Amino acid sequence: MKTEKQKMLAGELYNALDPELSKERVQARLWLKELNESREDEPGKRLEIVKSLFPNAGEGLWLQPPFYCDYGYNLEIGEKVFFNFNCVVLDVVKVTIGSRTMFGPNVQIYTATHPVNHIERASGLEFAKPITIGEDVWVGGGAVICPGVTIGDRSIIGAGSVVTKDIPADVIAAGNPCKVIRPV
Repeated sequence: MKTEKQKMLAGELYNALDPELSKERVQARLWLKELNESREDEPGKRLEIVKSLFPNAGEGLWLQPPFYCDYGYNLEIGEKVFFNFNCVVLDVVKVTIGSRTMFGPNVQIYTATHPVNHIERASGLEFAKPITIGEDVWVGGGAVICPGVTIGDRSIIGAGSVVTKDIPADVIAAGNPCKVIRPV
């Protein structure tokens, strides 16, 4: 029988209130509290927290506090990735972010979702869909990236966009819902 964590990581319905998952989220919150309260003149402290919270991150990850996530270990981050102020990543399942990708302030990345059927939803179970964001992508401030989306390499997502469907490589896309405007 699968554990709730195994179900979560497989994208199946799972109980988010499971004690193991709750404990892991608490640990992530404690590291985030330290990160978000750290000062610019404490780069060593920040690096130590980032390495603990994001074991799958490449070199040069920069998070401008405050930053929020669920677990941290489900983020697979390339080199020299930048998150501006107040970003949120609900990393219930894997979020892959390519190298040199930049996120404006208040970007929200959501893998978590809930059943459409109200009876299933009322059970309290949830599930998630992975998100992939390519290399050299620029996501404008206030954008929301929804569960299951892939954004191709070198694309630009306009500020305030709501990305509900895949976006190909090498395009500028914007809007609600986010649509391709033109090639880069």
